[in-house]
Amino acid sequence: MKCFPITLSLAIALLFVADPASAGPPVQQLTADAMRECALGRQAQTRTERVQHFAQGQAFGEQAVEKDDLSPDAHFSLFCNLGEQLRIDGESLTSLFGFRRMMKELNRTLELAPDHLDALSAKGTVLVRIPAFMGGDKEKGETLLRQVIAREPASVNARLSLAKSYCANGRHEEAVAIATKALDLAQSLQRADFIPEARQVLSQLRAQAAKGN
Repeated sequence: MKCFPITLSLAIALLFVADPASAGPPVQQLTADAMRECALGRQAQTRTERVQHFAQGQAFGEQAVEKDDLSPDAHFSLFCNLGEQLRIDGESLTSLFGFRRMMKELNRTLELAPDHLDALSAKGTVLVRIPAFMGGDKEKGETLLRQVIAREPASVNARLSLAKSYCANGRHEEAVAIATKALDLAQSLQRADFIPEARQVLSQLRAQAAKGN
């Protein structure tokens, strides 16, 4: 039984069959969409809205990673939404599985791009917040955050994390100064996703400083 030869018209038609790996939005668009949802979730006023934004952002991030596992920004966009989901009800760790998955994406980002400043800021934040038995290292985390700030003075998140860590160590005046600068930057840069958190952190640190004095 002879196989039918591929005709010219069939060959041309095959060129236009969509490759599943390339179908849909490009990686850059999916990554941007994931980061936008992460930012919108931070700004959302209700828990329901935050959950919806972060879930949608996670979906975009997962699609981006699936399309290009070598994209550090794709992995970071997924990390952003996974991490914010863990913070919806506060800073306490609510899911060990969720934490491990979040860290997998953060570590993959830094594996692909060791100088990724947003990822380095996030790494420093994680190190100062989690307990030592889970891999936390306050000194290393603070050093990393200071390095990020030195390289990118407009890094709001790194400043807020460093301020919280200083406050926990009793360095209240320094913490308030750093948080004040973070809020000023967030407002001048119109970072609507960070302004509410910066205000809240500064208010809390001022209250702690007053108690400390």
